[in-house]
Amino acid sequence: MERNTLLIADDIDINREMLKFIFEEQFDIIEAGDGETAIQLLEEKNEQIVLVFLDVVMPGKSGLDVLEYMVEQGFMDCIPVIIITGEASVDTELKAYEYGVSDIVYKPFTPKVVMRRAMNIIELFSHRIDIERKLEKRTRQLRESREKLKRNNDFLINALSSVVEFRSLESGEHIQRVKYYTGVLLQYLVEFYPEYGLTGEDMELIISASALHDLGKIAIPDSILLKPGRLTEEEFEEMKKHTVYGCGLLENFKQENDDFYRYCYEICRHHHERYDGKGYPDGLSGEEIPISAQIVSIADVYDALVSKRVYKAPYEVNEAARMIADGECGTFSPKILDCFGLAKEEFFHAAETELSFADAENTESAK
Repeated sequence: MERNTLLIADDIDINREMLKFIFEEQFDIIEAGDGETAIQLLEEKNEQIVLVFLDVVMPGKSGLDVLEYMVEQGFMDCIPVIIITGEASVDTELKAYEYGVSDIVYKPFTPKVVMRRAMNIIELFSHRIDIERKLEKRTRQLRESREKLKRNNDFLINALSSVVEFRSLESGEHIQRVKYYTGVLLQYLVEFYPEYGLTGEDMELIISASALHDLGKIAIPDSILLKPGRLTEEEFEEMKKHTVYGCGLLENFKQENDDFYRYCYEICRHHHERYDGKGYPDGLSGEEIPISAQIVSIADVYDALVSKRVYKAPYEVNEAARMIADGECGTFSPKILDCFGLAKEEFFHAAETELSFADAENTESAK
């Protein structure tokens, strides 16, 4: 709707008539003789009003009361106001400018000067609003492009990680469950342990990167990867190398100073490290282990426990949680265990309702 209405709010008839005479050829004029009427007109016609001439001293609600109303409604951001007053009060001027008025004109005023000042303000506001709308549109386009790119990236990441699980004769649901568990754990970590400095963007990147935690299994021989049972010591040593193989694949697409690449690398290499230093491949301990890998590690272990394997039935969720808490599946950071304890109910709910995950009936050789 085009803005082409000018509101003149003044309790003196002659003042309204003078301003109306100056502007009636360029604008539709609406008038108010008091603050209450001015507020009512602003409420009804704010989308049409291009400028307000506002007297400070009026019966009932004053000009300052009208300004306060406009601020509360957010009208000051899109409707410029010129104060018209016969008083030269510093306090009134200061208060008016604090409310965001564009100009103050003192009575009696020169018509040509008032016309020029009003038109300049209208032009400036119109230009600013136009820029803001263009910026808002561009921001919306960039947000949509970012969301589309994220969807495409997620599709490619899930497709690549599913290749690994398909080769392992898995359903692919392990990836989705690990991503879900990772997201839940991260929410508690960010809330209760802000010292890690993880942002919302970091959380999104870590969740996406968790899908590639077993990327290196694509380089494991079929005789080991598809073995229907427990591995020998030699076979297990080869299986452990999937952490290194995955990083080797990632290095072919290395991007300097890229957080997503860093999280992929950390998770791929270190999701089997343990807090006491007895994990692999590097034997890292404590906070030497990147926090992204620590989170994915416990999510991966929990899912392995509650999922069916060729060589075992799935553990009941409470038993799986107990085994992790008691250190039967390797040691984890006290902070991570704390987050796991907080997340248990959500993990249990996911297992009970399957959260749209397929029933993981297929075999795997994850050790």
